[in-house]
Amino acid sequence: MKEIQLITIAGRNGPEVTASLTGILADFKVNVLDIGQSVIHDTLSLGVLVELPRDARSSSELNQVLLRAFEPDLQVRCTPITETSYAHWVGGQGRPRYVVTLLARKISAWYLSRITGVFTDYGLHIDGISRLSGRVPLGPLPALSKACVEFSVRGELADQQRFRHDLLELASALDVDISLQEDNRYRRHRRLVAFDMDSTLIDTEVIDELAGIAGAGSEVSAITEQAMRGEMDFNTALVHRVALLKGLDEAVLAELARRLPITEGAERLISTLKSLGYKTAILSGGFSYFGEYLQRRLGIDYVYANQLEIAGGKVTGRVIEPIVDGARKAELLREIAARENIDLQQVISVGDGANDLPMLSIAGLGIAFRAKPLVKRSAEQSISTLGLDGILYLLGIGDRYQ
Repeated sequence: MKEIQLITIAGRNGPEVTASLTGILADFKVNVLDIGQSVIHDTLSLGVLVELPRDARSSSELNQVLLRAFEPDLQVRCTPITETSYAHWVGGQGRPRYVVTLLARKISAWYLSRITGVFTDYGLHIDGISRLSGRVPLGPLPALSKACVEFSVRGELADQQRFRHDLLELASALDVDISLQEDNRYRRHRRLVAFDMDSTLIDTEVIDELAGIAGAGSEVSAITEQAMRGEMDFNTALVHRVALLKGLDEAVLAELARRLPITEGAERLISTLKSLGYKTAILSGGFSYFGEYLQRRLGIDYVYANQLEIAGGKVTGRVIEPIVDGARKAELLREIAARENIDLQQVISVGDGANDLPMLSIAGLGIAFRAKPLVKRSAEQSISTLGLDGILYLLGIGDRYQ
C-alpha cells in the first residue's frame, strides 16, 4: 500500500521556507505528485502532495521532522491521502478547463460571491484564483482604476451556452465584465490583433466630427447610429453621409487628426503587444486619412479603411471604391493572417459596431468593445467597464508584465 501525504504550510513568508521544506523531503526521498505556492500580503500558503517510497522512513517520522523545523512560526499540517482519493483526483485531469476573467474598476466580495455561486450551480471546481491587476492603495480609488481576477475552473458543462449566458447576465447586473474562454493552447499564443478605429481605437466617430464642421452634424449622426445598430446597410449609410461632406476643406482633416481622442488604454495595449511581437492592424469603415495618422502615432502594422475622394483641396462627397464594409473587414483579416502565416485561432479582433461582427466572428478571440447592444449580444467576449488595455487581462497578462 502506498503512503501518500498532503503537506501544507501557512504563515509569514520567507526566502528559506520552500528551500527548507524541499530539503527535508529530499532527505526522505519522496516522490512529489503535486506542488503549489501562493503569497498574499507576505503570507505564504504552500502545499506539496508526496508519495513516500516503500523503503523510506515512515510518514509519522516525516511529520515530526516537519513540525520541529517549522513550528511555531508556521502552521504545518500533514494529511494522509488514500489511494482511492488520489485516483479520483487524477481521474479529473482530463476534464475541460475554462478561464473566467472578472474585469471591473474595483473588486468587491459581493462580485466574487456571485460569480463563484454560478460555478457552484454548474458543478465546476476552482483550480486557481489569480489577481492580474496591480496592488490597490488604501483610500479613494485613483482615476481610471483597474481590477482583474482570473479564475481557472474545471468540470463538464452540459450546456456551455447557458453557462455563458448566465455569466453575461450576472455581468450586466453587477455592471462589470466577465469573460469565459476555454483554456486551450491558443489562449496565450495569439499573434495578430485587428482593431476597428472609430469608437474603438479613438473615442469618437470621425464622420460625425467632420459633419459637425460641415454643418450636417445631426443628419449624419442619425444615419451613423442606424448603421451601427444594424438598421441600415453600411455601404448605403456611408455613401449618404459622405455626400453631406461635399465641399469640406482638406485642411480640416489635418486639424481633426491632430486632436483625435485616443481611447483609454489603447497606447498601453499596443506598446505591450508590440513588445511581445504581436502584429497589429486597423480595419475600419472610417477613413484612411485618419487610420494612417494613427498608424504613424501608435506604430500599427496594417491599415485598411475607406478613402475619401479629394479634388482641388476639397472633399468631393464621394468614396473611392472598394468600400471597406463588414464583409471586406473579414476578408482583409483573413488576408493579413495568411500573409503573416497566422492561424485565425491566434487572431484577436476588436470592434463596437454591427459592421465589425463578421471579423469578430472569424477571429479566435472576438471582443465587442464598449459596443452597441446588438454587438454585445452577438460577440463571444465583451469589454465595457475598462479601457482597451483590459484586453491584456483576457490574454492572462497581468500588470506586472506590462
